[in-house]
Amino acid sequence: MQIAVLTFDGFNELDSFIAAAILNRLRARGWAAYVTSPAEEVTSLNGVTIRRQKPLAFAAEADAVLIGSGSQTREIAGDAGLLAQIRLDPARQLIGAQCSGTLLLAKLGLIGTLPACTDLTTRPWVIEAGVEVLDAPFVAHGNVATAGGCLASQYLAAWMIARGAGLAAAREAIHYVAPVGEKEETVARALRAVSPFLLAEADLSDRCG
Repeated sequence: MQIAVLTFDGFNELDSFIAAAILNRLRARGWAAYVTSPAEEVTSLNGVTIRRQKPLAFAAEADAVLIGSGSQTREIAGDAGLLAQIRLDPARQLIGAQCSGTLLLAKLGLIGTLPACTDLTTRPWVIEAGVEVLDAPFVAHGNVATAGGCLASQYLAAWMIARGAGLAAAREAIHYVAPVGEKEETVARALRAVSPFLLAEADLSDRCG
C-alpha cells in the first residue's frame, strides 16, 4: 500500500506526521506513507520546514491518499490551478481528509451531498461549500473518509489500515502508539470510531456480491 500524505505550506504537523507514522508501522507488509507536496520544501504553521518525499503527481498513482490541514487551506482551495493537479479516484483509492483537508475534498467534488467531519475553525467554510458537517470525529462513505480535530488523525490511520490490512493490523498499530497505561482504552476508542463504517462497507460488499 503506497500512501500519499498531501502536505502544503502552513501544514499542521499533527495531521501529516501522526497519520504517516502510524501507517508506516506496516512497512513490513509493504506499506509506505510519503509526505507529498507541490514544492520541494514546505513550512508548517509553526515554522518547521521539511523536504517532500514525493511530488504532488504521486497522489494520482498512490493506493491511498490523506489530505492534511493547515493555515493556508482556504487559499489552496481557491487556487484552481493547484486543485487541477490533485487527481484522485475514489473508485480505486482510499481517500481521507483531516480538518481543513475536508474543504479541499469538497472543492475537488469528492464529498458531494454526503455529510462530513472537519474541525471547528473550518466548519463554516465547509458548510459554505455546500457540505453538511457532523458533530463527530470521523465518518466514512465507501472509500472516502473525513475526520475532525488534530488527534482524530489516528482514526483516519486506523480506518485505512483496517480497510487495507484488516482489523487486527489496525488494532496492533494503534496499540503501539497509544500511551502506556491507556493502550486498551485508546485502541477501543479508535475502533469504536471507525468500526461502524467498516461494517457498513462489508454489508455493502455482501449485497453487491
